[in-house]
Amino acid sequence: MRPDDWHLTEDVDDFLARAGGFLRSRPALHTTPLTVIEKMRTCRADAYGAEATLFGQLESGDEVCAIFYRPPSHRLTLTPLSPEQASSLAAHLADLGHRLSGVTADHDTATAFVETWQRHTGAASVPSWRGRLHRLGTLTPPEPRPGGRGRIVDPQDHEQLIGWCGEFVATVGEAPSIDAGSWADSRFADKHFTFWETPDGTPASMAGSTSMVGGMIRVDPVYTPAHLRGRGYAGAVTVEVSRAALTAGATDVVLFTDPANPTSNALYQRIGYVPVTDFTGYGFSYDAPEAGEEEDRHATRLPSGR
Repeated sequence: MRPDDWHLTEDVDDFLARAGGFLRSRPALHTTPLTVIEKMRTCRADAYGAEATLFGQLESGDEVCAIFYRPPSHRLTLTPLSPEQASSLAAHLADLGHRLSGVTADHDTATAFVETWQRHTGAASVPSWRGRLHRLGTLTPPEPRPGGRGRIVDPQDHEQLIGWCGEFVATVGEAPSIDAGSWADSRFADKHFTFWETPDGTPASMAGSTSMVGGMIRVDPVYTPAHLRGRGYAGAVTVEVSRAALTAGATDVVLFTDPANPTSNALYQRIGYVPVTDFTGYGFSYDAPEAGEEEDRHATRLPSGR
């Protein structure tokens, strides 16, 4: 791969005109770029900071075969690359003087990129996230089904929803915390939420989902308060949201789990989710860190409850 095989731009519309078809060709595998870049395209200009996002697409002949994006957080997200391609890109970006706060990609791509990035920049790297991507096969509601029903969250539930998203963030170690003042700028504000409520109408669990992009919907997040876990509520609300995604016409329904949590992995596989691949995020540190190089949490944190 030659460096000039990568075409770089800060124009999201130009980028999508060239690379949108590639992203939609594998919507499950490209779930995070699809949703994040669509949000960049549609939200207000300052939502991701004053600095422009850098986009890149790797072209072979007339076809795009990989992409990356680097938002103002300077955390790079990559679609799958061969070790040689990942190494070449790392060297190319280092030669151009880019300074990254981290990288997230499928495990092999991220690891190959990090090895070369360290050699060229002297950066130290620390694994910051692991996620296992699952795609829904045949939806299989768990038995026995807990009592109660699923219900779409409505405006009167807003305070409850913010509280649970705040608890979710604390549980999985995300930052920053969520409250009423920060809700509009959080990664949860554009999600669609469903509660599982007990027969007396008390909410017991929640699941969110993204809007459909390229035929793909991602279940994100799933959360049950600690004192209500172990009663089947998380599985029940995940089935509700997954069924709604299929009814809406989604061809790919996906979610992420923590690979180190056998309970959640087993639950989602019983429901019908099949593992696709593992993703890894690394954070970079330098001798003299620059201001503003904190990790981008919007697309890289574990998006389903543990």
